[in-house]
Amino acid sequence: MGATSGIGLETAKRCIAAGWRVGAAGRRSEELERLRGLAPQQVETEAIDVTDDAAPAALERLIERLGGMDVYLHVAGVGSQNPQLDPTVELHTVRTNVEGFTRMTTAAYGYFAAHGGGRIAVVSSIAGTRGLGVAAAYSASKRFQNTYIDSLAQLARMQGSKIRFTDIRPGFVATALLRNADYPMLMRPEKVAEKLFRALERGKRRVVIDRRYALLVRLWRLIPQGVWERLPADPQQGLNRDTKFVCTVAFRPQPATVRSAADTRSGPLYAGWSTFCKPPLIFE
Repeated sequence: MGATSGIGLETAKRCIAAGWRVGAAGRRSEELERLRGLAPQQVETEAIDVTDDAAPAALERLIERLGGMDVYLHVAGVGSQNPQLDPTVELHTVRTNVEGFTRMTTAAYGYFAAHGGGRIAVVSSIAGTRGLGVAAAYSASKRFQNTYIDSLAQLARMQGSKIRFTDIRPGFVATALLRNADYPMLMRPEKVAEKLFRALERGKRRVVIDRRYALLVRLWRLIPQGVWERLPADPQQGLNRDTKFVCTVAFRPQPATVRSAADTRSGPLYAGWSTFCKPPLIFE
């Protein structure tokens, strides 16, 4: 689900290359047909909008044409930086990443429960680790996905269902979600798709892509909540698409210039935290 661009498209291509039968779904029919043209004998397609109440029925049609389903992979999602809290943006994110996600994963769960088991895999994000002020709905929706999959995993055990789960949490990926933004450590969708495919083959329960982001997530979790809330850039300068998130500066290609938080020189600020230094350091 979400096979028309970015990680979803590249993962579909990787599965095709491995000889898998692929049922590709997404909103854009023309992109789905282009994908199907790569291997017409292996690929079935269905135009599906996860925010539509009729989406589960469309998934059933796709499964029927495939002759069954062993793995359901949910990649469909939207995300925007929205420090102004435009309700249109926030609610659209929730409808897709929460409501649409729930609609489709429960449909997949129901199918697997009735057919002896299978695997539900979802692409969430490291953004679900902590609340990100510039992308409140997005980070909250990813946290919801993490917790929902954990809950379904417990439910499957309680019910004795042979349903297994994989939660894939990538860092920043060079897709349309991050267009017009300057993020550090951007990964290519092809790289993420390869690691995602390996996680599916190995039956991983949870994986952070890649090792740099796995370290970053560990660092984020060590930061006390009171400190975390003070980490974003100076609010007097505003938050925009160029604002970097905490800790990512440690991995920027260019050496960061360190200066005291008391220094009021102008310029873009990126807040970092060091347990060895007081007050917190500022990187620019």
